[in-house]
Amino acid sequence: MKPLFHKVPTQIQSSFSARHDVQPNFGSLWHYHPELELHHVIRGKGVRFIGDNIGNFSEGEVLLLGSNLPHMWQCNEEYYQNHPDRKVEAIVIHFLPDCLGRDFLNLPETYLIPKLFEKARKGMKFNGRSRDKLVDLMHKATVATDMERLIILLSILKTIAESEEYTPMASAHAFYKSNEIDAVRINKVCTYTLSNYKKEISLEEIASIANLSVTSFCRYFKLMTKKTFYDFLIEIRISHACRLLVEDILPTEVICFECGFNNVSNFYRHFKKVTDMTPLEYKKKYLFNRQLPAVG
Repeated sequence: MKPLFHKVPTQIQSSFSARHDVQPNFGSLWHYHPELELHHVIRGKGVRFIGDNIGNFSEGEVLLLGSNLPHMWQCNEEYYQNHPDRKVEAIVIHFLPDCLGRDFLNLPETYLIPKLFEKARKGMKFNGRSRDKLVDLMHKATVATDMERLIILLSILKTIAESEEYTPMASAHAFYKSNEIDAVRINKVCTYTLSNYKKEISLEEIASIANLSVTSFCRYFKLMTKKTFYDFLIEIRISHACRLLVEDILPTEVICFECGFNNVSNFYRHFKKVTDMTPLEYKKKYLFNRQLPAVG
């Protein structure tokens, strides 16, 4: 989908931005910016879009997004259910690749940093000790002043550049820059789909949300997202199924219908296609990883 350019607010006296946000939501704007973004979710659950990746996010997640990598976070309705005043909370750090000076990246000691920026073009999700260390540094960055801020940023870059505890997010770094009309239209489609994925959504219905004919909508959506709306809807449903499987509360057959699939065999076929695993394999893998004892 075509993202909208976003101007990250900066202060003249600062080389990078570090914010601790507590807000009603993360916003629903599909956007990009030249700054790299280090994002730590403290409170909030839902679906995130990173490049061409659709997945779930929850408390504790730490991601690094490269320059101009489109992204969006949207909380599930369940997060606000019975809690209309519930807030989301995150620490967000933005910095340009050359925020420490162009010559900095040419120093022999910083040879890993340009390689890091290249890896970040697809997004990086951190885990293990790297994640824990980054969370601590990010908290410190929001209150540090003067040279201490720069020391913390260097520590963050060092931790990320040397880490092998990460998972790439997007499979490609390619998108069309858009105008505001495109961004508003595609955001309406995404918001409606996230709110109604449990029921059947006809092409006529979703095309009317975009204020287009069915033929025009299908052409428009494929141009914007490089996939059909049906494929997009399936990915949304599978992402919610993954979350429910890991929560390990409902049986798989119930999850199937809870996520909008009309029969179990259809659910299994789509789940295997999207994740390259069966629901049972996925559940065993992530429950096993969650139960591993801490080392050290």
